[in-house]
Parts: sequence; C-alpha cells; structure tokens
Amino acid sequence: MLSVVAPPSPSRRLPVLGRRSAFLLHASVLVGLLAASSAPTPLYALYQAEWHFSAMTVTVVFSAYALALLGALLTAGTLSDHLGRRPVLTGALLADAAAMAVFATAQGVTALIAARILQGLATGVATSAAGAALLDFEDPDRPGRATLANGITPVAGMAAGVLASTALVQYAPAPTRTVYLLLLLLFTAQAAAVLLTAETAHPHSGAWRSLRPGIAVAPAARPAMRLLAPGVVAAWALGGFYSSLGPSLARLIAPHTSRATGGLVFFALTAAAGLAVHAARPLPARTASSAGTALLIPGALLTLSGPHLHSLLALFAGTALAGTGFGAVTHGALRLLLSPAAPGEHAGTLAAYYVLSYLAMSIPAALAGLLTNLYGLQTAVSLYAVTVILLTLTGLARAVRQPSTG
Repeated sequence: MLSVVAPPSPSRRLPVLGRRSAFLLHASVLVGLLAASSAPTPLYALYQAEWHFSAMTVTVVFSAYALALLGALLTAGTLSDHLGRRPVLTGALLADAAAMAVFATAQGVTALIAARILQGLATGVATSAAGAALLDFEDPDRPGRATLANGITPVAGMAAGVLASTALVQYAPAPTRTVYLLLLLLFTAQAAAVLLTAETAHPHSGAWRSLRPGIAVAPAARPAMRLLAPGVVAAWALGGFYSSLGPSLARLIAPHTSRATGGLVFFALTAAAGLAVHAARPLPARTASSAGTALLIPGALLTLSGPHLHSLLALFAGTALAGTGFGAVTHGALRLLLSPAAPGEHAGTLAAYYVLSYLAMSIPAALAGLLTNLYGLQTAVSLYAVTVILLTLTGLARAVRQPSTG
C-alpha cells in the first residue's frame, strides 16, 4: 500500500512507501546486512581446503570485517542524522553489493580480507541508519516494536545467513559464489526500495564534523551503558567465538562430521538468540538482561566440555544456552539504552552500542585465533570460556549492587 508518511518536498515527486511498509523494509535491511555478515562462516572450511590457511587466518578475516565496521560506526554512526536516512542507507547498501561482488570473484585470502573490509564499512554505516529509521517509522499505537526489531533482526539475519550458506555448501554447485550473488541482488533491490521511503531525519549542517571518531551515547542512557557493559561484552565475545572458530571446534570434536555441521553451530547460537529476544518481551528490561547474562555461564561451560567429552551434543547444548543468553542480553540492553534517548539521539546511541559489541566480538576472537595457533584449539576454548565467565560474574555483581531503575 502506498501512502505519504511525511509531506514530500516540491522537488521530489517519487511515491513513498507507507509507514508499515517502510518499517518492514528497514527491518529486512538489517536482516540482510547481518545475513551477509555470517554467510562466510560455513564457507571458511572450503576456503581453508582450497587456499591452505590456518585458524589464525580465519580470525584475521573475521576481525577485518569487525574492525572496519567499528571504524564506520565511530566515524559515520550519526551521519544519517546530518545527511538523511535515505542517501546514507542507499549508498551503504550499494557499497555492500560491491563487497558481495568482490567475495564472489575472490581468488585468495587477500581478496577475502578486502571484501570483508568493504563489507564492514558498508554495514557499519547502514546498521545505525537502518536501526534509527526503524525507530522513526514505528507505529505510535504499537510502541516497543522498533526496539524489538532492532534486537531480533540482527540475530535473525545471522541465523538466516549461516543457514542459507550451509545449505548452499551442501547442495549448490558453486557455494562460494552463489550466496554472494544472491545477496548482491538483495542489496541492490533494497537500495532501490529505500528511495521510495519518506525522509524521516531532519538534515542539517555538521556532516563533516560528525565524521570525527567519537561515541555519541544519549546522556540519559549513559548510566545504563555503564551497568550493561560487562554482560554485553561477554555475550558478544561468545558470539565472536562461535562465528569464527565454531566450525573448527566441531571438526575437533568430530573430525569426520560433514562440513555443514560447523555452520550449524553458529546457526544454533543465532536461532536460540532470536527465540530468546521474542520470549523476553514481557520481562522487565533489567530482568531480561540479568537472566541472559547468567545463562552465558552454563553455555560457556557446556561448550568447554564438548572437546573433553568428544560430544557434539554438549557443544550444541552449550551453544543453544549461550545463544539464549545472548538474545536476552541484547533485547534487555537495547530497551534500557533506547528508551531514555531522544529521537535525535537514536542513531548515535545505537552506533555506540554496536561499537562496544563489535569490539567485544572481534578482539577476543582474534586473540583466540592466536592462542589456537600457539597452544591448540582446546586450550584456546578453555581460556575463552574462563574469560567469558569472569566477565559474566562482573556483570551480575554490578546488576545486584545497582538499584533497579526499570
């Protein structure tokens, strides 16, 4: 259905999508962006077999994406507040489409890293713009849907990406090309559709100044950010581990298992996280965040036991528990951070949240790859699990000491 959400300027006669259609479009953009981010995970085994690189190289490729995304969030996280949601998001989607083309034609690790850097830059710019647009297009009669969507679409996207990529590894004739060509078409179509939405930001001067690296957390959300930081870091650190080294861990436990099993480890994490986000809706935000943080401990312990027990069941059970905790932490954190923020502070606050998240996801994963090379995967898993548990206990201690505010 076509309707006008905001009066168009006289110079623009394009039809605009209605509020509901625009909301769904921007939710699909976040799903697509995060699907593309996780799509390479099941393909790493194929790349390793063809190009003969180590687990450390896998984490370098993964970290290249995360660090590029961080750079984009730190510099362009509030750019859509200045230039408008439409131009920023359209340009970022087209850049992500170009990254998919580089992936599809990659002939070695260098091209893979280049594609991941371009993808990270585009995703960082697009994530904060699309997330803020979801809040802009939220139905005022149904408050809370935008925060829910910001929580569930990333994990749903990661789950969809890794599942589709895993299926293509099993059944497609050219899995390292097909998935990227499909994503290229998706991003191109979404970029065109974004041009049919109303502009919800109020463009103003200062775009160049906004590119100076910095964090723009809404002042009212800063106490929540300090309180939530350890739990958020623990959750995303586990996410980075499963994304980069989950397939290698599955092969360590069961060397003769199919290649699809490695991809399904990360799918188990993201699928459980998506279900947890949905299930946590009725809970108070603090309760959801604290309960999710607590679940990370048994998740890490079960994952740690997998290599010792030679049990894929233990690995998947630990992954599912960790994913449940991840989803609850994410949903609770976003509610606590976005609720007190003013509309003009949404993009900056979301960007700050993702900066913290992707730092937590990338740096420990890179260190885990280094530890794997030096001491073996089993030792790296043990050290990783202990670190996550210590962070989790710190987060729970903070939550107990801090008086409840909602």
